[in-house]
Amino acid sequence: MEPVEIPETVRARLRDARRAVVFSGAGVSRESGLDTFRGAGGLWERMRPEELATPEAFAADPGKVWRWYAWRHGVATAAAPNPAHAALVRWEALFPELLLATQNVDGLHARAGSRKLSELHGTLLEAKCEICDRRRDMGEAIAASPEMPPPCECGGRFRPAVVWFGEGLDAEVLSRACREAARCDLFLSAGTSSTVYPAAGLIELALRGGACVIEVNPEPTPFSRLAHLCLRAPAGEALPWLTAEVERCRSLG
Repeated sequence: MEPVEIPETVRARLRDARRAVVFSGAGVSRESGLDTFRGAGGLWERMRPEELATPEAFAADPGKVWRWYAWRHGVATAAAPNPAHAALVRWEALFPELLLATQNVDGLHARAGSRKLSELHGTLLEAKCEICDRRRDMGEAIAASPEMPPPCECGGRFRPAVVWFGEGLDAEVLSRACREAARCDLFLSAGTSSTVYPAAGLIELALRGGACVIEVNPEPTPFSRLAHLCLRAPAGEALPWLTAEVERCRSLG
């Protein structure tokens, strides 16, 4: 991407920050070949979420929902992490405290090497029982039953271990993300439209706590006017550049 002038006040915050939170969305995985949801050409422009990503949809037509998630699992596992994922791995060595809170369910952050990770919306890589919450590998579940959700020992059915519309986020995962956002010095929002709550509320917590907020997204979001720095470029271009600038600031500090 074209170099961007970073204000000295932001450089000082990059240099001095001790606690950082990264909030990532589907745009981070776009350059790995995975569709976004709400952007131009996103999945929800072509498909109806109420027919594919709700408990009601699963109850009404479990085979249709299962096959769609089997397709998504195949696409996600065939994809490779891109330079945006790799750049964020480097943040773990740059800040004494870091949390990468992601809305993504594709597992690419972990495959790239990120360890300080909270998956706010669950994961495509696991299936869970709708009744007893027993877990199993999603790939194995699909292989065992590619057309319909396989049964669990308790009598329930396995479903993707993702958070569907109408469901609440895991309370412990959300609480940790909120706690870290409220106390961080630096908050990076990358590849997200910042419109899906409660996850998008992390940005509000960071702003109220006085954090320096940086946004990486090709299009403006509801929080763009409040960010201290906006990079209007794809995550795969902007995050490696930004990470190099952070490394430079912290090495000089």
